[in-house]
Amino acid sequence: MTTPVWDPGQYLRFADERTRPLRDLLARVPALPHEPAPVVLDIGCGPGNSTAVLRERWPAARITGIDNSAEMLAAARGEGEPTADYLLADAADYDPAQAAPDAIVSNAALQWIGFGASGRPPQGPVSPKAGEEGRTEGHLGLLPRWARALKPGGVIAFQVPGNFGSPSHTALAELRESPRWRAVLGEDATRAGVHEPGAYLDALEDAGCAADVWETTYSTLLTGPDPVLEWVKGTALRPVLTRLGDVAERAAFLAEYGALLREAYPAGPHGTVFPFRRIFAVGVKRA
Repeated sequence: MTTPVWDPGQYLRFADERTRPLRDLLARVPALPHEPAPVVLDIGCGPGNSTAVLRERWPAARITGIDNSAEMLAAARGEGEPTADYLLADAADYDPAQAAPDAIVSNAALQWIGFGASGRPPQGPVSPKAGEEGRTEGHLGLLPRWARALKPGGVIAFQVPGNFGSPSHTALAELRESPRWRAVLGEDATRAGVHEPGAYLDALEDAGCAADVWETTYSTLLTGPDPVLEWVKGTALRPVLTRLGDVAERAAFLAEYGALLREAYPAGPHGTVFPFRRIFAVGVKRA
């Protein structure tokens, strides 16, 4: 699998839009066991924009941001939320039990864990090997581990994009699999994907949590030239851009993909409307 190289500046071009779902998620999170100073983990913290929102909610909390990108963590320490602690680690391997958290929060990160090149969830039962719980079963397999780490009354809260069937992603998949680009990119140029809301509800309940799961589609108004292309450059396109080291190849791919996006998302009188479905889940650990 290709590990994406992240660009904090590109990601934060739409910081307000990327942070809004987290604020909506936290609005459904109840009081934590050790407020006003709980222990909170921000798994997949990126450049710290999510960590800053957690600091707003819990000003006295001990917050630790976890991410597998050194570039993102450098941005988080500098301009994201400098009062938090940060740890370079892979979310699929990290064991939160060592932190004894009151809350585990993840903002648009779980989709990168546990999916193959198709972007579809694993099919059929999977028996993880020792030390591989969560990795072999995808991100659903992380939830029991996270729940065990929580204090009674502690919370798991996450949101993931639910737009993998939208033109932004289907056009990317079709282009990537075309004869010209398949030879360059291979099958592992993308690996993101999510489950339907019911799967998250079942997984949280099975892990001993009272689950609250819902979805929302935001009609995001983007402005400027090729705004949808600029949006996906910060997220879904990162694995492809990571593999396209040749400048000319990268420019050619972006030109083709940009044309497909302009057709799928035409500009209107006020800008370009980009519908974005999000899936939210909150699980409160039962006593």
